[in-house]
Amino acid sequence: MASKKKVIVTGFEPFGEHAVNSSWVAVQELERLGLGEAVDLYVCEMPVEYQAVQSLLPSLWKEHQPQLVVHVGVSGLATTVTLEQCGHNRGYKRLDNCSFCPASQCCMENGPDCINSVLDMDAVCKRVSDSDIGVAVSVSKDAGRYLCEYTYYTSLYLSHGRSAFVHVPPLGKPFSSQDLGRALQAIVQEMLNLLELDCSEEEHKEDKHCDHKHQYLHDQ
Repeated sequence: MASKKKVIVTGFEPFGEHAVNSSWVAVQELERLGLGEAVDLYVCEMPVEYQAVQSLLPSLWKEHQPQLVVHVGVSGLATTVTLEQCGHNRGYKRLDNCSFCPASQCCMENGPDCINSVLDMDAVCKRVSDSDIGVAVSVSKDAGRYLCEYTYYTSLYLSHGRSAFVHVPPLGKPFSSQDLGRALQAIVQEMLNLLELDCSEEEHKEDKHCDHKHQYLHDQ
């Protein structure tokens, strides 16, 4: 029997003006919709706290060993569902829900200034947009230097780039929770398709099987 792909999708707890965080609402909607029989989906609500993120993310990766982690956050400036291509290490000055921010204002001491996802977000965006799901999708290279980007950078660092981040607008501005859940479902499925395609191309190029970490991406 083929082993399932494991995917973790996280949203965030309320903070600041976001008494209801649309990212967690959207992730719960995705959980209800699911990602199909071949995918084992695990969802988690992340605290808006730098230190909690630093301790929680390594344990999530270690415990679940997922093929992909997708973090979802809310942006009051967003009017589209926005795919973030990269995470930056420095510039974290805003206080979190515990009135804390890192003294160094960075995620990882001596970490690279910027880490890109292995996923081509432009390609994901085009595929999802072409599927005509009724939700506008765009790509960004600036995730905002707060808990969203702090989480993304840390996850990219831990996963060697096998992470993604999606910003969603607040509920009703203009999308409903159902719209956002449907968009997340389409986005994560396309990300998995791209990872599988990349693995197949690598296998063909090297004329050998992908290493064990990627092997289960072929299982259906």
